[in-house]
Amino acid sequence: MLTVTLYTRENCHLCDEVRAELEALQEKFPHRLVVVDIDSDASLSEKYGGIIPVVEVGPYSLKAPITPQSLAMTLGAASDRRGQLQRVDPDEYERRLRRGHEFTRGDRISFWLSKHYLLLINLFVLLYVGLPILAPVLMKAGATLPAKALYAMYSPLCHQFGFRSFFLFGEQPYYPLAEAGLSGVTTFEEATGIQGLDDPMNITRFDARKFVGNETMGYKVALCERDVAIYGGMLLFGLLFGLTGRRLPPLHWSLWLILGMGPIGLDGFSQLFSQFNWAWLNMLLPYRESTPFLRALTGAMFGISTAWFAYPYIEESMRETRQFFVKKFAVSQTPQ
Repeated sequence: MLTVTLYTRENCHLCDEVRAELEALQEKFPHRLVVVDIDSDASLSEKYGGIIPVVEVGPYSLKAPITPQSLAMTLGAASDRRGQLQRVDPDEYERRLRRGHEFTRGDRISFWLSKHYLLLINLFVLLYVGLPILAPVLMKAGATLPAKALYAMYSPLCHQFGFRSFFLFGEQPYYPLAEAGLSGVTTFEEATGIQGLDDPMNITRFDARKFVGNETMGYKVALCERDVAIYGGMLLFGLLFGLTGRRLPPLHWSLWLILGMGPIGLDGFSQLFSQFNWAWLNMLLPYRESTPFLRALTGAMFGISTAWFAYPYIEESMRETRQFFVKKFAVSQTPQ
């Protein structure tokens, strides 16, 4: 027996007419009618809201205006196709038919994920950027063991240099190197007494990596300034994307390169290469140390633009998944 899906909504007289026409064709083309209310899911309402009624029979689809003749032709074509598939491989056809009519536990999980994926992503990003901020809170509270565990956990994921990290509960929110050129700010060298940090090959940088802070300076966040801004930007866009109903269009790839990759690449790589002790390179690129403001700004731009580029495409895929499972659930609930 054919399975015919009718996309409809309440108070749709054209949908009622098509349903009556399908009932009239029941004797000639026996079928099981599955009725899907497009208002049961926002993605279906968005897709079919302006074109209902819509009829789907296997790979064939009809949308308004639908005539009795077009319905009969479509049902006839679907019936012929069904007969051919049964003759070619009856076992495989029956297996696929049963699978299409069952709503399994795996289907329920996939359907749930397609509806709540953004919540899960936002929670993951919140946890990822929140735990490093929790580390100095724990240090301040005297819970040094769990705080050090967080520092150790994030150590492979970030350089954790104290002179490129935010500090909480201290005299300043950051302690940059003297080479950053910020006036009126106590430098990391002055605050800690650690010297030689302007050389990226100097072993004293390991001391700056291990240094977590003290009562006077405060305690550093377990992710560097740039990483905090990156994941904070992703979280900010994720929340905004959810509040707008996940309807924002994706950022064009060229804008992602210009707004996201360009600034962070220019700031990061110009700093990195300028600090190598290569005479020919120093002539072209004078020594520079980025500032906390530039690290946070370029990191946030990268995080926001990357999420803006990726999340709408994820939503597009998940929207199709939701539409598929809404239909499959309706099929599984309709008596054969």
